[in-house]
Amino acid sequence: MAHNYILQVTAGSEYDIAKHQIVPVNSPKPVSISSELIDVDLNVRVQVWPPSPFNNASTDTYYQSYRGLPRSSPQTSPYFSLPQHTKDQYSITFKFSPKSSISADDLVFGNDFDHPIRDRLPPGFGTAMRIVKWAVDPGLDGDVYAEKPYMYGPAASSVNTLHVGSMAEKKDADAGLVFDEGGDAEGLEHRKESGIPDDMAARKKYFLNEENRKAWDWEAGRTYGCDFFNPYLDFNGIFLLPAIPPASFPRTNGLQIEFALSLPGFKLPIMKYWDGQGLRKQQKRSHTLRYVLKNRKTDTVLFVVLFTLYLKDDVLEDGTLKDGVEGGKPLDLMSDADKQRYEKAKNGGGEGEEEEEVAVEKEKGASNGAVETSDDDVD
Repeated sequence: MAHNYILQVTAGSEYDIAKHQIVPVNSPKPVSISSELIDVDLNVRVQVWPPSPFNNASTDTYYQSYRGLPRSSPQTSPYFSLPQHTKDQYSITFKFSPKSSISADDLVFGNDFDHPIRDRLPPGFGTAMRIVKWAVDPGLDGDVYAEKPYMYGPAASSVNTLHVGSMAEKKDADAGLVFDEGGDAEGLEHRKESGIPDDMAARKKYFLNEENRKAWDWEAGRTYGCDFFNPYLDFNGIFLLPAIPPASFPRTNGLQIEFALSLPGFKLPIMKYWDGQGLRKQQKRSHTLRYVLKNRKTDTVLFVVLFTLYLKDDVLEDGTLKDGVEGGKPLDLMSDADKQRYEKAKNGGGEGEEEEEVAVEKEKGASNGAVETSDDDVD
């Protein structure tokens, strides 16, 4: 199923994808977002692990590398060659300056949805969440059974790296924004005066304490550098692979067509549970994973990073989306032929099979009506 999709990352100061910028994944040039609430510079990187032994830079042949949108995106980033990031699968790196101070108890980072996902949670979800809270973010909290589910953690304890100060970013012409835990001279002094530990693990533990969070503010006008990364979200399978790979191309465990949450001792295939698609009021044939930085006290969004999987059939050769597709084309606006292609693609059918089925439907004369969905449907 996953091999029928292609990834696009967008970002903006609000949820509305129509007001987002397309993020050039793995590019060293940051995307800038500015609003009345915040100024942000952002890099997003995606890696495929493990690297394929068939990758050949001299012939520009890459069998396991980023192949999402925009098509001009680098296939990887020097970021993943840094010693501390060789095992990471992806990174959301951002430098920001809030325009009003926000309590560390109120500024949160995490995932949310605008529709229910409770009936689409996969088997093993409870176990996966316990492992996530143990291995990834002990401060993570939320309600996945709500009408608008969310899982947030205090930003001060959730981000892997926190660098305080106006010179937050390490200049790296090839990798883009790269941060080290700590700060510039003023930032280090600020951390010391505030009692914030220098070490990453100690700082995260420190901010798990509610009293410590309430005693510290993300100050207006001060610049912060943050990096959120981990090796657990496996993007294998949502990238283009060669039509006829070498005979020795590894196929163990369906590596090329898998999209999974790979946790210590536990692997959860999540493609068909990606965003609770089946419970949307208006069905769409795309899937989204949304990261948000927000003030939970005022319920104000500061910025959003949106990972969207589009059917390849919805993407033109130049990498732009077909009309009406941005954010996912509603199923009830599709032609019958499009619905047939969608059903085939989401269940793993090849392009040749899709064309054959559409031809048969044309001969029969396709009937009108909504697409039926079941518990096993992707969308």
